[in-house]
Amino acid sequence: MRALAWQAGAVALVLALLVVLVVQTAANLRLRGLASGFGFLGRATGFEISASPLAYSPRDSYARALAVGLLNTVRVALLAIVLATALGLVLGIARLSRVRIVATLARAYVEVVRNTPLLLQLLFWYSLSQALPGPRDALRPLPGVFLCIRGLHLPGLAWHGGTRWLVAAAGALAIVVGLLRGISRRQRDRAGRALPTARLAAGAAAVLLVGAIAAGHPAVTLDRPALMRFGFEGGMSLTPEFAALLIGLSTNTAAFIGEIVRGGILAVDRGQTEAAAALGMSRARVLRLVVLPQALRVALPPTTTQYLNLTKNSSLAVAIGYPDLMSIADTTLNQTGQAVEVIALVMTVYLALSLVIALLMSAAEP
Repeated sequence: MRALAWQAGAVALVLALLVVLVVQTAANLRLRGLASGFGFLGRATGFEISASPLAYSPRDSYARALAVGLLNTVRVALLAIVLATALGLVLGIARLSRVRIVATLARAYVEVVRNTPLLLQLLFWYSLSQALPGPRDALRPLPGVFLCIRGLHLPGLAWHGGTRWLVAAAGALAIVVGLLRGISRRQRDRAGRALPTARLAAGAAAVLLVGAIAAGHPAVTLDRPALMRFGFEGGMSLTPEFAALLIGLSTNTAAFIGEIVRGGILAVDRGQTEAAAALGMSRARVLRLVVLPQALRVALPPTTTQYLNLTKNSSLAVAIGYPDLMSIADTTLNQTGQAVEVIALVMTVYLALSLVIALLMSAAEP
């Protein structure tokens, strides 16, 4: 009873503090004549957004503008997570290489990137993009690919129709992967041998993609960029702001993931490697089949922390002009003056993103 009383008192104290905070905030807003509430989300914004994955115009609402910023944040965060994971894995293995020059270069990269501010790195990558030529003198590293001060322009596939079937196939694939992981775990616990989950998932993805194409009958065309009067039109394009943010986030996080991978590999008992070598396995097979699966158990929890940091660090995009969630929220705050609502909304969104990433990574733990 004493423990319950202490817990009830603590909860009551926290609730009382929250009530006092809300009442005091509302009184201060009324005293200064500031509006409150989320009604501003339905008003027209009146400002442009340079990079928008959704159809957007200045006549749209603040809610749609914030949705555009959220999609931009999610897009750059997901791509940066993939690139940082791949580069970090290579760095972690390179740090343990027997070739001295490889290990030295990997260590130099890690030390330089980890000991310089991320904001400075973002500004560095963005300044490099500003040294590129104009659209008329664009570089052509490959046929149909153009690189200029306005970004990277390359051919892309234009997909018309069948989008719903693709979304349904993606949802079905997620369910199949979840079922395969559960069955594989039970199989491993019962028989000591897991299912080839990656191969089965790849086969299921191929079957679902073929089924979505057959059911939706989409029209797929190759759209090439072309130089017009005011720049390139058509194809796919990466803006300098997006490219700088993507490169900065991925290269910075990769340095930390590389050290995590190195620590996970060193945590595997040397006897495991020696036993695998005694069976005649090559170093590559030992690393892939023996060392990395065991190192994954050690490396996954701190890697999750780096994924969370990467997602939250994407808010630094406001420094280089990329229209992410924080940048659009800052513009919304300046125009509406409703700082409490805007900041609370942004905090809630970032919290939700972090919880989703943590949940997915927890489900991926072996």
